[in-house]
Amino acid sequence: MRTRLLLLCPGQGSQHTAMFELARSDARAAALLERLELPPLTGDIYGNRNAQPLIVAAALAMWEAVRPFAPAPALVAGYSIGELSAYGVAGALTPDDAIALAATRARLMDACLDTHPGQALLAIAGLPLARIGALVADRQYFIAIETAEDSCIAGGPAAALVSLEQTLAAAGARCTRLPVQVASHTPYMAPAVAPFAAALHATPFAPMQAPVLAGVDAVAVRGKAPAVEQLSRQLAETIHWQSCMDACAEAGITLALELGPGSALSRMLQARHPHIACRSVADFRSLAGVRAWLERESGHTT
Repeated sequence: MRTRLLLLCPGQGSQHTAMFELARSDARAAALLERLELPPLTGDIYGNRNAQPLIVAAALAMWEAVRPFAPAPALVAGYSIGELSAYGVAGALTPDDAIALAATRARLMDACLDTHPGQALLAIAGLPLARIGALVADRQYFIAIETAEDSCIAGGPAAALVSLEQTLAAAGARCTRLPVQVASHTPYMAPAVAPFAAALHATPFAPMQAPVLAGVDAVAVRGKAPAVEQLSRQLAETIHWQSCMDACAEAGITLALELGPGSALSRMLQARHPHIACRSVADFRSLAGVRAWLERESGHTT
């Protein structure tokens, strides 16, 4: 069977202070990280302003490190801010432009707090999505990311978080608060959509070396105009990640590598589509381990 590689770019939540170490073991990736203007890892790595550029940089540096020995990707997909990373990985955006756009995105999203102060994200599992949607709507929450038929991320006002958790628990759901202070991918982010689209329009896009899967519609994007539309829309619209995983399977993906930090995306894809060989770079202690796994699964050697 011909290898079709999917590259996965994660979103916020799995970042940590050592997330550049594996990439830095490669000289070219280390040089890229040294050149980029990034927030310090010693500061607040969960606030949007720092987290989003750092997460994009981690994915781009890791791809720089593994690209020499990886098969050419057939598809790239990113979760939340990872969708912006994906365009850098696919070659549409330079690393500098991707980092600058991540900083702009974070700033615009944070500015939405001026209109609706005090926001939160909550992971919810254990109930059908329709039931979750009805329960969260009563507290002015919206489903931000659909991850399975019985799990999602919801966003809304922080002031209603405790009462929402109690309601969901009483209905049999499990809840986990996320370290994000804005209600990403909900209508609370609507003021950021147009200015971010303008920033994207003003940024040069190079020809893409692989299509990028859009989180909102689960369609493969191959050019600038649809990329601008999808990247700006996803700020304030639900991401259908379960549909994205299904689209990857339908595209004939045989092998998936998550570029880190973390391994949530590869675990979700493996659980939903067990026939796809999935790993994250976070699973390995060295780049040699990543290379050996890719070669074993794909029969691709360099």
